[in-house]
Amino acid sequence: MSNPQFELKILDDRVREWGLPDFQTAMSAGIDMYACIDGPLELRPQADAVLVPTGIAILMNDPNVVAFLLARSGLGHKKGVILGQSVGTIDADYANQIFVSTWLRTPPGSEPVVINPGDRIAQLVFLPILRPTFLVVEEFSATTSRGIGGFGSTGV
Repeated sequence: MSNPQFELKILDDRVREWGLPDFQTAMSAGIDMYACIDGPLELRPQADAVLVPTGIAILMNDPNVVAFLLARSGLGHKKGVILGQSVGTIDADYANQIFVSTWLRTPPGSEPVVINPGDRIAQLVFLPILRPTFLVVEEFSATTSRGIGGFGSTGV
């Protein structure tokens, strides 16, 4: 699979100072997204999610690609900062600024977390998309070993 080239628009010049979005290692799956805010942002436990601008827009313009915004694992695990909707979907034809819905999942009464301008708050992962067509049937042409069930039907 070749590496596609997407258009990146810098909407906040501070991104140039902090470093253009890039993979931090040769095998990183995603690029880090910066908090392009004007001052410290205090996230309070269980408060409403806050949309944090990233200062960039990316145009993929390829129907076979999607980008997913995901929490940074260390920030989520150590401090409880995750995405307000778990995963953010960036469609291939979206060409506006990317925002991160940022939420602090820790219990009420926990310490707030402060996000500062330039902090890396999420990661953007690019994935291929399949676009199947559907054949409406009365019965499936094959059966599987799973049978009927779900939500724990294969055991714990």
